[in-house]
Amino acid sequence: MESPTQNFYDALMKDIQKVNQIAIVPTILEVICKTTGMGFAAVARVTKEKWIACSVRDEIQFGLAPGGELEIQTTICNEIRDSGKLVVIDHVSEDNHFCNHHTPKMYGFQSYISVPIILKTGEFFGTLCSIDPRPASLNNSKTIGMFTLFADLISFHLQSLDLMDQSHKALRDLNQQLVDTKDENRQYHYISHHNLQEPLRKISIFSDLLITSSQEMNVEKTKAVAQKINQSAQRFSAMIKKLSEFSNLSYGDHSFLSVDLGEIISNVCSNLKTEVEKKNAKIKIGPLPVIYGIPLQLEQLFFHLVSNALKFTREGTQPVIQIRYTELGDQSLNKTLQSDQSYYVQIQVTDNGIGIEKSELKRIFDIFSQSNLDAGLDGFGIGLAYCFKIVRLHLGAIHVQSKLGEGTTFSVVLPVNQFKQ
Repeated sequence: MESPTQNFYDALMKDIQKVNQIAIVPTILEVICKTTGMGFAAVARVTKEKWIACSVRDEIQFGLAPGGELEIQTTICNEIRDSGKLVVIDHVSEDNHFCNHHTPKMYGFQSYISVPIILKTGEFFGTLCSIDPRPASLNNSKTIGMFTLFADLISFHLQSLDLMDQSHKALRDLNQQLVDTKDENRQYHYISHHNLQEPLRKISIFSDLLITSSQEMNVEKTKAVAQKINQSAQRFSAMIKKLSEFSNLSYGDHSFLSVDLGEIISNVCSNLKTEVEKKNAKIKIGPLPVIYGIPLQLEQLFFHLVSNALKFTREGTQPVIQIRYTELGDQSLNKTLQSDQSYYVQIQVTDNGIGIEKSELKRIFDIFSQSNLDAGLDGFGIGLAYCFKIVRLHLGAIHVQSKLGEGTTFSVVLPVNQFKQ
């Protein structure tokens, strides 16, 4: 997982990129230099720890380029961050307050102006500043008004960029929700016309048989039929419950936290210990990453995948399940996964089991898509549908590759820190 220092640095780099996205900033700096006669102007990102130049116009070879840093304690901007007030100096040598200040001495300037850039949220972003080794006439309403106006303009553009980012994210989320809803509606339509009709059909048939057996006064047959009606009713009730649980699977009140997938897999293997021992299975687990996600859902995800691998083993062959991951840095994944996050990991769960028929692969993640191979086993075939939805909620993707008689590999692609607060 990234360190707090790295996270802080990444956030600063993002702020610098935002300033560079504002096309008018170079023009603002040019106007400042031409209007005031000063040779250096810059937009700086200023925090308690850092002073970083976001955009620079340097006509005096001050030697500071975009991305360049000054020691925060050596700058006047450090004081402006604390006070929130602008500083204007026409002539350092003649200024009672700054004539002995360490900053002008260190950087060799005589004229200086710096105006705070305050975001519309009230947060201090940095400064719009200018310096020159010569004195200049700055402490007047015209110059101060110009700097203040430009600082407000930069703040406005920064807010606009934030709103655009939020709008794009909201639009992507809405589009994804529409796609998800359409897909789930397709599955619900199929279920209502097929899966749920089967137990209802049986209840109807057995009800007719129950009437007949009652009329014949056949007590044993009546009991047997009544039991079958009860079983069908229980199955129908269980299916409705599973559908309800699946439908309610969402972000909900869950928080996205830092999750060690190694610990998740360890918990899953512990919960499946009885089944592992029963099958004499071997589970090989490689190093696994830390990502941001919903711990309970991620545990459900890998529980279903490992449980699935243990369920479909080949007779006479020791089950071997391998779990490993690779890092993905392909920017093209962003379009596929509809995410700003450019750093993903892929976790693969591979088994040497019976494999899956090619015809089954297209609908394997559908609700109640129990394959023919699963016909004699318990369950409703909803586990992989859970996996698909959990991965989708984490803005990831899941794929399956399988060869009948040789085994199956489920590949789960997840963003590393998409939901980091």
